Amino acid sequence: MLIEFRLTMPNVGSWNGKWSGEEDYYATIKHVSKEKAKKILGRESYYYNFGDGWDMNIGVRKVDNKEAAKIRKKTKGFCGYDWAVGSIINYGKIIAGEG
Repeated sequence: MLIEFRLTMPNVGSWNGKWSGEEDYYATIKHVSKEKAKKILGRESYYYNFGDGWDMNIGVRKVDNKEAAKIRKKTKGFCGYDWAVGSIINYGKIIAGEG
C-alpha cells in the first residue's frame, strides 16, 4: 500500500517566526504492508517537538499509483527528516534518532 507522508513545520523558532520552506511542498511516498498501513493511517498526522521552538508535523494518507507519481514530481524532498518517516513506520510514532 502506498502512503504519502507530508512534512510541515507548524511552529518555528526562527527570528522572524517563519520557515523558509513554508511555501514549498515536502512529501515522500513509501510502500508499506497493509498491516503497517492500517496502523499508520489510524492517525491523520504525527507531531514532534524538537524542544527548541521548532515543531514538525507529518500528515499521512493513502494514495494510489497515479497520485503518487504526481506527488513525486511536485515534492521538494523531505528536508533530511526521512528518519522521522522511518520511525513512524517502525514504531508508530516519531522517536528522535530512530528510523
